[in-house]
Amino acid sequence: MATQIGGNSDQGEIFDLLSNHRRRYAIHYCKREDEPVTLGDLAEHVAAWELDKEVEEITSAERKRVYTSLQQTHLPTLERAEMIEFDNRTIELTDEASELDVYLDVVPADSIPWGLYYLGLAIVSSVVMTGLWLEVVPTGAVSELGWATLVFALFAVSAVVHVVQSRRMRLGEMERPP
Repeated sequence: MATQIGGNSDQGEIFDLLSNHRRRYAIHYCKREDEPVTLGDLAEHVAAWELDKEVEEITSAERKRVYTSLQQTHLPTLERAEMIEFDNRTIELTDEASELDVYLDVVPADSIPWGLYYLGLAIVSSVVMTGLWLEVVPTGAVSELGWATLVFALFAVSAVVHVVQSRRMRLGEMERPP
């Protein structure tokens, strides 16, 4: 059963597809190269990322283990899901693979999820705006319009930072996969 990414997609199938790091690494490498890649090159890079080594440091046994796993399991799975075209030598992403980004909101380990950030920002903004309505927030130094502009600016700057960080964290955008 092929995973369909269009309107009839099953999110569970897509998340299952992306749950394996070798499949995510394969998609990342193919997106980064932006052209058909060989299975050998893909296996070397995936092994290097898994073992936190440089490609030149990968042994033939390490490469072969990843090569075999990709060839027998992960690439056929991606091909059945119509994410790649695979002919046992080269791998090329399909147009459907570009639609996977919506499912990959990568949050760095040292960061809070953006949803929580925006919730906190909304709570602080609500407190400020309620204080203004109840006239408990001083408006001598900063006018009501100034407070409203500050709240708007916080949301606008946050949104721009969020968009930039999200684009930078996509599969295929960085040297190493997220």
